[in-house]
Amino acid sequence: MSASGGTKAIVAALAANLAIAVAKFVAFLFSGSSSMLAESVHSLADSGNQGLLLLGGKKAKREATPQHPFGYGRERYIYAFLVSIVLFSVGGMFAIYEGYEKIKHPHEIEHWYWPVGVLVFAIIAETFSFRTAIQESNLTRGKQSWKDFVRHAKAPELPVVLLEDLGALVGLILALGGVSLALATGDGVWDGIGTLCIGVLLIAIAIILAAETKSLLLGEAAGLEAVEKIEAAIVDGDKVTRVIHMRTLHLGPEELLVAAKIAVEHDDTATEIATAIDAAESRIRAAVPIARVIYLEPDIYNQAEAARGADPEASPGGPVPTAGH
Repeated sequence: MSASGGTKAIVAALAANLAIAVAKFVAFLFSGSSSMLAESVHSLADSGNQGLLLLGGKKAKREATPQHPFGYGRERYIYAFLVSIVLFSVGGMFAIYEGYEKIKHPHEIEHWYWPVGVLVFAIIAETFSFRTAIQESNLTRGKQSWKDFVRHAKAPELPVVLLEDLGALVGLILALGGVSLALATGDGVWDGIGTLCIGVLLIAIAIILAAETKSLLLGEAAGLEAVEKIEAAIVDGDKVTRVIHMRTLHLGPEELLVAAKIAVEHDDTATEIATAIDAAESRIRAAVPIARVIYLEPDIYNQAEAARGADPEASPGGPVPTAGH
């Protein structure tokens, strides 16, 4: 997933959320609607979240240092995780508190045309942002379902923006429903119920984001397609006869570590083995360009020893099944 695609979606979402936050807060001042206040805080939190994603992308570009020899690619995961915390605390918990207060102390909505007009404007703006995120995601999603894309994407920005925009649209519909029912019945409790629903929605999205970014922070292997390409690139059938076992790890969304033990012929010279390893590394980088850190260890394959080895499923990134590991 390209960083540029994620950046375009983030900027579109940031512009939409800043405009919407101002409009919602003005509507709250004129109408006193708690849904409007919760939604203005939600949009402000979303704007801060997009700022965090942009900051994480900038910090991730720093050069590797002796203290951090593999670079700072995981900064993007850290800031995506912070987004889930902000969404949970600032967005979700505040909305639940505001909804609870409004249900306990309801009051009529004044100047109804302000919240209704702003909500319609916000729905249009969020739809534009959501459409941009969908278009950018489709460039890299391939044949994956949306659920699989969010679960398995190695770059966190687009899944985060997608879920935020989806939550914002559903939240706006809930807010419009709460305001409409409050106006129709003259009972401000409906406004509070709408606000409470927004809070529950935001917390649910925050939990999903936290779970997915936590997995990335812990370190995920390359996807199955990339693993297959790497395995095929390593084996040339001449000097490198098979992959004994292999592990892969994402150092960042666009940076992959590959570590493998490869089988070579027992009578190969050191020069021949070194040449074979260099050639294998070149083939790996050609097949999977994000494989930037590669460690290949030559060994003599022993079928009997391999048969006593660990279950191949126990190695993330997987050995070649035929290797017997």
